Amino acid sequence: MHKLLVLYPEPIDRTAFIDYYTHSHLPLAKHLPGMTSWTYSVDASTDSEGKAPYFALFEAVFPDAKTFADAMASEAGQDVAADVGNYATGGVVIIDFAISGGEYS
Repeated sequence: MHKLLVLYPEPIDRTAFIDYYTHSHLPLAKHLPGMTSWTYSVDASTDSEGKAPYFALFEAVFPDAKTFADAMASEAGQDVAADVGNYATGGVVIIDFAISGGEYS
């Protein structure tokens, strides 16, 4: 399996970020072809000084790296990528990687 992890540092305006992200960006992202699951979190955990290293995060799972690459190259993927500048005023960190691990019994 393959995962996309998108980390968002603190935006200029939290309310505007949340509104745009939940009502405009996520509906675009839901159409990424081949995506098997997705989750997001806003106002991620804080460090000892009370500042969040990242304000929000998005995770998406794909069956493999090729499916992920094809999704991002698709029209839906291009629309998602082009939309990031409309709300991510604090920047964005994008990481994709193969998922490894085990299971608990």
